[in-house]
Amino acid sequence: MKKAVITVLIVLFLDQFIKIWVKSHMEIGDSIPVLGSWFYLHFVENVGMAYGMTIGGSWGKLALSIFRILAIGGIGYYLYTIIIKKYHSLLIISISLIFAGAIGNVLDSAFYGLIFSESGPITLATMFPDGGGYAGFLYGKVVDMFYFPMFEGIWPNWMPFVGGDYYLFFQPVFNIADASISIGVAILIIFQKKFYTGKKTVYTEDEEEI
Repeated sequence: MKKAVITVLIVLFLDQFIKIWVKSHMEIGDSIPVLGSWFYLHFVENVGMAYGMTIGGSWGKLALSIFRILAIGGIGYYLYTIIIKKYHSLLIISISLIFAGAIGNVLDSAFYGLIFSESGPITLATMFPDGGGYAGFLYGKVVDMFYFPMFEGIWPNWMPFVGGDYYLFFQPVFNIADASISIGVAILIIFQKKFYTGKKTVYTEDEEEI
């Protein structure tokens, strides 16, 4: 239980800390080089899914927010179940990462529109503005900032569908919550046989307290 709680709290703290800092200190489209031309803090907002993917219209945004909340409930219940049944600790951590990431992005959607003013290309957002926030409950935008344009080029002409097209790797801008979900899913994929086909891990009393 402690490992799950600590994992969730660390992810949520880091995710919200960097989002609030970026929202409060950067204008939309601002970029701060971190590692040469390979890694930037690049402030964008999206109304859709992870890594800047979108879903259209206000109804789409509302549906996505509601789906996220329901998904968090389901993931949370599953996490509680595998903790009670004492499944493998790495499985618990992976689900904790997914759970924390989902909560992190829902917090943006649910509350950022209420507590922040609108960010713009020449305007810094303020927290708790006198005139109220820029959007209603569940209509806030998700803050993204990690951008890794590591290399670019042109696809060879012989490649089907994309031959001759320009590419940039890695183009999507994402946040800690997105990364947490991706890492949790990757752990599940890599170790699924260990988690679901082997015997579940049984902890001693001392191990449970770690």
